[in-house]
Amino acid sequence: MSATAMGAAPGPSGLPRLLAGLDPRGATMTHADHVRVHGELPRSSPRQLIEAVEMSGLRGRGGADFPTAVKLRSMAGGGRRATLIVNGSETEPASAKDRLLLTRLPHLVLDGAVLAASAVGAGTVIVKLGEHSREAVRAIEGAIPVRPAEPVDLHLAVGPDGYVTGEETAVVQYLNRGVAKPTFVPPLPFQRGYRGHPTLVQNPETLAQLALIARYGARWFRELGSEADPGSALVTISGAVSAPGVYELAFGTSMTDLLAAAGGASEPLQALLVGGYFGTWVQASRAFALRLSREELRSVGCALGSGVLIALGERACGLHESATVIEYLASQSAGQCGPCAYGLPAIAESVRALADGVAHERERERVLRWCAQVRGRGACHHPDGAVRFVESALSVFGAELEWHRRQRCTAPPVGLPLAPGGAAGPLPAAARR
Repeated sequence: MSATAMGAAPGPSGLPRLLAGLDPRGATMTHADHVRVHGELPRSSPRQLIEAVEMSGLRGRGGADFPTAVKLRSMAGGGRRATLIVNGSETEPASAKDRLLLTRLPHLVLDGAVLAASAVGAGTVIVKLGEHSREAVRAIEGAIPVRPAEPVDLHLAVGPDGYVTGEETAVVQYLNRGVAKPTFVPPLPFQRGYRGHPTLVQNPETLAQLALIARYGARWFRELGSEADPGSALVTISGAVSAPGVYELAFGTSMTDLLAAAGGASEPLQALLVGGYFGTWVQASRAFALRLSREELRSVGCALGSGVLIALGERACGLHESATVIEYLASQSAGQCGPCAYGLPAIAESVRALADGVAHERERERVLRWCAQVRGRGACHHPDGAVRFVESALSVFGAELEWHRRQRCTAPPVGLPLAPGGAAGPLPAAARR
């Protein structure tokens, strides 16, 4: 395949960007259609690509929100054979954006992977998927053989599901030893990862965004969003909305417009869960005043995380739903440390008692004390994310505790998604500016 110079083509104005050319019938985009929509794979030097990514302000879309150019620069020119891993595990149950990209637009992700690998001197790209992502596995299996000669070797690896198995060190551990458990113990993947090589682990959406930046340039990327938060993002919106699915929206979009993209609320809302199950509950009245902005979300103690928004209707019980989620998170422990293996089940049991109205009078204070004791003491970030979720639930739904103590809650269960990719089903996708 012939190549074009980086940033030479005029980019599409407005939205969609990532989702341009998406087949509304759900078909995977062929390589020929991908080239028709986005053009040939651009050519650039590692320095040019990294500078463009740096100027664009692109940050990781997997939840950590780390500047992508910093990760690229940390490995570029290292002189050692490197590996790039596309982390398509997507073990956050309420997220479906990566599955959408890998299933429907695999060549955009693979373009970004090839470009990033070339920039950091990686000769191997491994697309790591979870066992639940059967459609994505088939799409990647079909996409790799039809691509033209690449400067890197492309491989697919399928691993176990489970909330902690998608953390980048868990992915590397699984590929090395067959054990998908995260760790804080050095060396980090970029120092010594897959088979001892420096390893760059990137989210599929991050790589898809990078592929567009390489084609159309940093200035084009910044035409949407704001100075602090440029570009667009994929958000999985579910819960009490009329059209749940994955939507591409510009940073700076109001929370009201985010919900409108998903058809609007299907009933009056009491709260929004922002960022997934390591995220934060926000009262609806506060959330409606927010925009899709790191600073504004931070002002109410939350972050976009892996791009998840769950709307909780007034008919639902936030305490019962939160109890179910923390029970799920406790069940997902890797069993590597006491705070996670013993602390989270104890917290989950107490939160369930609060929701069922059978807790003693000071149970809430005990749960909050345990949360403080668990925070920062785990072998990975799992307990930290779980207690953040619990603390926000007790804050937002705390006024209902007395009502529950009298066992007067009759709200029907909503059933938040508790299996990877469970928010999606057939994925409607739209783009709103």
